[in-house]
Amino acid sequence: MDLTEALRTTGSIRDFSPEPVPDQLLYDVLDDARFAPSGGNRQAWRVIAVTGARRRELHDIYLDAWHDYVAHVLAGQVPFSPLASDAERASAAAKREEAIALSNPEGFAETIDTVPVMLVVLADLGALAATDRDLERYSIVGGASVYPFVWSILLSAHERGLGGVMTTVLTRHEDQARRVLQVPDTFAVAALVALGYPRQRHTKLKRRAVEEFTFRDVFDGEAFSRLGAKD
Repeated sequence: MDLTEALRTTGSIRDFSPEPVPDQLLYDVLDDARFAPSGGNRQAWRVIAVTGARRRELHDIYLDAWHDYVAHVLAGQVPFSPLASDAERASAAAKREEAIALSNPEGFAETIDTVPVMLVVLADLGALAATDRDLERYSIVGGASVYPFVWSILLSAHERGLGGVMTTVLTRHEDQARRVLQVPDTFAVAALVALGYPRQRHTKLKRRAVEEFTFRDVFDGEAFSRLGAKD
């Protein structure tokens, strides 16, 4: 597949056919993804391919967190925003029962234990160069050594006719997930990746134009465009 095409058509897939994904094919996907960049080439990722009864346990943990996610949406908020006020947090919590009532038995969260491939991607905290560790704000930099690997999984999967999605909802109840998967405390749950053969692939993805998120010289300054700076 042409690289530009892959970048423009690798959308999130949450609806899969029941066709199983052979282990050899999944191995090939991971074999490609391991070449993703990481800080100091420390390759801080670990992957657990969850295939047995633990899937159902993760389903229960994931769905509980998903109800919290939906509750934020019902409250008109960005779910789990680091900038949320105490009042906004309380407002979202008040919507939880409504979120549970709206649960769709055939939804992705409700059926996540049936996805063809379930990968839990972990981050080795001891290998992350989190240069924003000591700033008085939400820490985000450490993910740069793990999430390119996850994106490479999705690109490689697309190349092989698969589709998938990265979701971080499971991290909401990280301690529970750690216990189920026997993960040491020195590792963080970075993502759950679902893969399979898509029932349908959306190729016309909607994204903001470059001019809407890129500025010249200062934040919120002149929009960056193909035409360059104005005289």
